Amino acid sequence: MKPAIVTALLALGLAPLAAQAQSAPNTQVGATTAPGKVAGVATTEITATVTAIDPATRSVTLQGTGGKTRTIQVGDQVRNFDQIKVGDTVHAKYTQALALELKKGAASMGAPTEESAVTPAPAPGAKPGGTVARKVTAMTEVVAINPAKQLVTLRGPAGNEVDVNVQDPSQLQNIKKGDHVQVTYVEALAISLAEAPAKR
Repeated sequence: MKPAIVTALLALGLAPLAAQAQSAPNTQVGATTAPGKVAGVATTEITATVTAIDPATRSVTLQGTGGKTRTIQVGDQVRNFDQIKVGDTVHAKYTQALALELKKGAASMGAPTEESAVTPAPAPGAKPGGTVARKVTAMTEVVAINPAKQLVTLRGPAGNEVDVNVQDPSQLQNIKKGDHVQVTYVEALAISLAEAPAKR
């Protein structure tokens, strides 16, 4: 997901679970717009080799095909962590989606709501792996509009503000100060250990 989007998420208190995946290879990005609605999604897939493991922090260092390394923390959703060994091949798929929907009239500015889901744990002795998904919804208020710069300033439930770039100028015709924008952020992270090649 673009750095500007990530900055907006952080400012609104919607921090990504695995921000380190943003710079990984094989990333596909898509966006759609409709009157009063904007949505974007980014999916990153990576295959890497485990070069180091720190059981105390549940972190692994991965080296991709280009030789670059990155260290990531593996949450409790990835079961059988102790089976991961240096030299193993790991597949990771990380998806982020952000949707903004204009809401006219009064709206509740309560705290963001969060839903999460985790795949069932693999059986004892099975390959390490797991998937975690999270959905956060927050209502924000439009506090300023700058048509010249195509910017809309949103204020989150905690009073923090962020400027959002509106790439479609026609969207600005529907927005006025005092309107509300519902922000929905969804992310999913799947990690699995590749099968070892058969010995000959």
